[in-house]
Amino acid sequence: MKNKYYILLLLVCFSAISAEAQCAMCRAVLESEADLSQAKGVNNGIVYLMMIPYILVAITGFYIYKTYKKKSGEKKT
Repeated sequence: MKNKYYILLLLVCFSAISAEAQCAMCRAVLESEADLSQAKGVNNGIVYLMMIPYILVAITGFYIYKTYKKKSGEKKT
């Protein structure tokens, strides 16, 4: 049963479709400008906005792990 999930996960990972990372308005502004510093700023902003959900999920996962570990430690004693 686990093998099916691993195969499905691999298929999903390898079948990614390339996508543009910018909205139409951002792309139009950046293509019309010759200055690359503005493009770098927009790309850094996109990365910054992508990091926040991952950090929140990691903090939540750590909290759940610590709570589970604490409860399982209490049952053993």
